[in-house]
Amino acid sequence: MSEMQVNIVTPAGIVYNHQAKRVIAKAVDGEIGILPEHIPIIVPLTIHSVRVQRVSIDTEDWIAVNGGVMEVRDNVCSIIADSAERARDIDIERAMIAKQRAEEELRKSEAIENKNHSKRAEISLRKAVNRISVSKHKRV
Repeated sequence: MSEMQVNIVTPAGIVYNHQAKRVIAKAVDGEIGILPEHIPIIVPLTIHSVRVQRVSIDTEDWIAVNGGVMEVRDNVCSIIADSAERARDIDIERAMIAKQRAEEELRKSEAIENKNHSKRAEISLRKAVNRISVSKHKRV
């Protein structure tokens, strides 16, 4: 059986490091699936989930990735992101509070027509929603 190494790294350190059968991520141009023996590629990622089908288990691991870059070469899939969090590590209460705070900031910035502040609030909201969505895939 063919497999590849999957690494997800942030400035805080290694978030994920396992052998996998498949990786599905959201690139800027759309969803991308990576299988072992994939041709070399480098793609920018959006704020979205990364799903990894590990070799050793029959379920997918879900990771909330907040943008970054994915490089695939020689059966190694490396994702370098500003931040990333595995489903099992997400504090749902904290994510819900972050979502509410981002929604409030977005309302305030739209009321005063501050486009820069609006953009930052939108990004914060997308990150919080991504974390909430990924957290629903925790394995028990």
